[in-house]
Amino acid sequence: MPYTLCVENIKCGGCAHTITSKLEALESIEQVSVDIEKGEVTINGDEAQRENVLAALLKMGYPETGTAEGIAAAKARAKSFVSCAVGKMNS
Repeated sequence: MPYTLCVENIKCGGCAHTITSKLEALESIEQVSVDIEKGEVTINGDEAQRENVLAALLKMGYPETGTAEGIAAAKARAKSFVSCAVGKMNS
């Protein structure tokens, strides 16, 4: 059953490509779609793994909306710039 997460720092197709490729590599994920404008990631997979998906998104620099503040938010933005650039090169 699909579920949707609202995340921060999604800026472009490079970000979407990185998110999609990294999350689809997880065993519990069947399909991922990213809505860049809304900042939403829709997951088709085991919702019991939601915390693992959120941890993977945070590691890439895309924290769940409202969960990162101050220095943590700045670190997440910096990580997302790197993820974005890698996603652009690989797409």
